[in-house]
Amino acid sequence: MSTPTAVVLRAIGLGDMLTGLPAMALLRRALPEHYLVGAVPGRYAGLLLGAGLLDEVLPTADLGPLGGAPRAPDVAVDLHGNRWPSRDPLQALQPRRLIGFVRPGDDVAPGLEASIWNDDEHEVARWCRLVAEHLPGGGESPPVWSLLAAPPAVLPGATVLHPGAAAGSRRWPVERWAAVAGRLAADGHRIVVTGTPAERPLVEAVARPSGAEPATSLDVDELFGLVAAARLVVSGDTGVAHVASAFGTPSVVLFGPVSPSRWGPPALPRHRALWPAPDPGYRGDPHGDRCDPVLLAISVADVLGAVRHVLRAEAATPTTRHASADLDHR
Repeated sequence: MSTPTAVVLRAIGLGDMLTGLPAMALLRRALPEHYLVGAVPGRYAGLLLGAGLLDEVLPTADLGPLGGAPRAPDVAVDLHGNRWPSRDPLQALQPRRLIGFVRPGDDVAPGLEASIWNDDEHEVARWCRLVAEHLPGGGESPPVWSLLAAPPAVLPGATVLHPGAAAGSRRWPVERWAAVAGRLAADGHRIVVTGTPAERPLVEAVARPSGAEPATSLDVDELFGLVAAARLVVSGDTGVAHVASAFGTPSVVLFGPVSPSRWGPPALPRHRALWPAPDPGYRGDPHGDRCDPVLLAISVADVLGAVRHVLRAEAATPTTRHASADLDHR
């Protein structure tokens, strides 16, 4: 008798990958006899295989045909999106069961086992709900920290600033980042400014005035080690913020154009989400070119005040880092 197979698609960035780990764990628990293939970016192979969430990684950076995936898998799960761009590559495999989201009012394609997408749902809860509604044998959603090995520490006690983001609408002005770096350095923080190799000019522009250390060539393990051992993380709404939540590192996260109700850290004293939207229902363009007005409304003083808040909170209630991580405790 052949081993049943399941294919899960999540061709997505670091923060999205972390918020999807609890759902992937539920999938693994619900399908314990299945050989589980993940169509995910190859750079996360070590993370996902090491956590025991997948049996095989099919390196997938973009949506398109899933060459090399098992044909006619028993189950295919779209943990990526809610419409045809992510559904069609799985449908093309001719799975026996196809599970995914549809947006309210959309027609449900024949053969799709669908849940209804909720724009206001937090990412962690959203994907866990999808799995639980169609594969209910996974039990309770596990905390992210229980799925990650504690990484070797990198530069323990550093304060990490991460000024970059994929879209201009989520990038706070560089001169404000530099001002925060300068003030924190003057207060005795060891500043490390992180980014991708392509963001090196941005990272250096933030780091240079204060003598902070630029870090633009970290792999996933090194980034995890840096953030897990950090004194503090200050970032925009991007993957590094989710790494901080996953390892229980105090964080200040600058939001705009998307509300922290969807992507934010848990509402605990060690985390502070800055979101000065006058309208609680405001929603800007997450893919826009210009800094979102809500993000632009955050001042350097706001960030420094939030830093003082989270550091006082951490000093008042010291915790063991990895075991107290709380990305999915909402």
